[in-house]
Amino acid sequence: MKNFVFKALLTAAFLLTAGYNTAKAQQVALKTNLLYDATTTPNLGLEIGAGKKHTLQVFYGLNPWKFGHGDDQKFLKHWVVNPEYRYWFCHRFNGSFLGVHAFGGQFDAYGIKPPFGWWDELKDYRHEGWFVGGGVACGYQWILSRHWNFEASIGVGAAYIDYDKFNCGVCGKKIDDGNKWYVGPTKLALSLLYMF
Repeated sequence: MKNFVFKALLTAAFLLTAGYNTAKAQQVALKTNLLYDATTTPNLGLEIGAGKKHTLQVFYGLNPWKFGHGDDQKFLKHWVVNPEYRYWFCHRFNGSFLGVHAFGGQFDAYGIKPPFGWWDELKDYRHEGWFVGGGVACGYQWILSRHWNFEASIGVGAAYIDYDKFNCGVCGKKIDDGNKWYVGPTKLALSLLYMF
């Protein structure tokens, strides 16, 4: 199943970026989510025009870091691919939009406390696995200059998570496996875009 999810996400990313060579000026944007960067997760997105009021984008984020040592160690190592279709109410890359997004990736987490007590076990047990999901989003984009835009967006949806549970963060044997559903916010972005 992991292999299938990975291949499906790569196929979606390829299809979204396949039109890059035929895109004309002001139809392509390279972007980064500054909020995601603030969590020490480098990320990069590509958005292309697919019509007067339509765009397609794909984001990739990677967090390979561990913080602390021994029992004080914390990490949320992961990679994620996030394709999205957007409908713009005025013109693409300007003003309000609605979007439909999908996402998937893999994770390895320990020593963290998600908000609202959603998955308390991550504080005391290491979990690794994969996830896939989707949702809807809305946002707004401001033109800052000829080549720079700024965007704010938020999304909600659901994710299916499949995981293995381990006794401790660094060592320890597998003690359980399982899956769970998450329903709630799936996207929060303040993005800086460079327009080509």
